[in-house]
Amino acid sequence: MEILVCVKRVPATGGQINLTADEQDIDTRFLGFTVSPHEECAVEEAVRLVEAHGGSVTVMTLGPAEAEEQLREAMAIGAGKAVLLDSGGRDWDPLATAAALTAAIRGREAADGPFDLILFGNESADSGGFQVGIRIAVALDRPCVIGVKALEVADGNVRAQRDAAAAREVYELPLPAVVAVKEGINLPRYPSVPGRLRAKRAPLDVLTPDDVTGGPTKVRLEVPVRVATTAEVLGEGPAAAPRVVEVLQQLGLVSS
Repeated sequence: MEILVCVKRVPATGGQINLTADEQDIDTRFLGFTVSPHEECAVEEAVRLVEAHGGSVTVMTLGPAEAEEQLREAMAIGAGKAVLLDSGGRDWDPLATAAALTAAIRGREAADGPFDLILFGNESADSGGFQVGIRIAVALDRPCVIGVKALEVADGNVRAQRDAAAAREVYELPLPAVVAVKEGINLPRYPSVPGRLRAKRAPLDVLTPDDVTGGPTKVRLEVPVRVATTAEVLGEGPAAAPRVVEVLQQLGLVSS
């Protein structure tokens, strides 16, 4: 079984985001980087499927040269091949990203045969566009399901489940197919020391994709306004009781 997982290098979740002076890019000087959490689960799911059914896992990303680090992390937990589409350090919109990945996938499949399954994270942790996987599925004319929380492969089909209110929706798609998984579908493993050493020595394919214009034009980036909060010490011990009652009355929680 041949599986491709598309991942993205993003700022570490929880870090404080600052912009460059021209408001065109994120200031990355003091940021750590990682793979989007949904995509970490996609890599883990691909490795588990190959362990169960045989085959190999390829990871692919569109990003700067530094994204090699994230590809090698994926190789350290079991991916056998990695492809870096060098973005030149620029941030590509979903239309251009999907076009570049689609062209690279077609080139790979023309040379080595089709991927049985292409996995994505449900959305990236930075832009959260929910678009790239769907765009690629349409371009390749393959069935697609997103928001997946359980995945099985058998008899040339993939059985995908996703949450729907208090129930589960179940989809059965013929292979080859495209699936976007959500964080929580599994618990990603930590890379072992032998895995890291193997990944460090593994070859990495680097391609230069063609940029595609026609998507939305970026005017500037904005950081959400931080909401300031304050805390008031009402007192200490029994002496604070009158002030506590007063605050509760102001909030309309008790009557005088």
